[in-house]
Amino acid sequence: MPTDAEDLRAIVRAWIEEGWRRGDPGVVDRLHAPDFTDHDPGGRTPDNAGFKEGIARLFAAFPDLAAEAQDLVVDTAAGTVAVRWSAAGTHLGAYLGAAPTGRTVRFKGIEIVRIRGGRITERWGEWDGIDLLAQLGRL
Repeated sequence: MPTDAEDLRAIVRAWIEEGWRRGDPGVVDRLHAPDFTDHDPGGRTPDNAGFKEGIARLFAAFPDLAAEAQDLVVDTAAGTVAVRWSAAGTHLGAYLGAAPTGRTVRFKGIEIVRIRGGRITERWGEWDGIDLLAQLGRL
């Protein structure tokens, strides 16, 4: 397990860059442990396959999505990193029951990931779904 704060930050920065700026579901194979658990899977299976599905769905709806980490808070003893992030993208595919609107939407959230042996083993995440639904015209 990396105990150095910079090692933990580097893993999470790569996770954000590859998964949430480039939409590369291969980030799961590269950075997640085989027994990864997603504690907030949003209706998907709470494993690596479900996480890849979430990335694919998000980028199918927002192909130009770009997420950015505003803050990274590291707890080296626990091997966890909290990330406060924001994202923007153009709504070009169906998402959360909303037909494509062509609108640029912005949303934000917080992720907490646990890292063991250089791999992400667990994830907890919360994002402002109500605000996103409002921007998509669903509220």
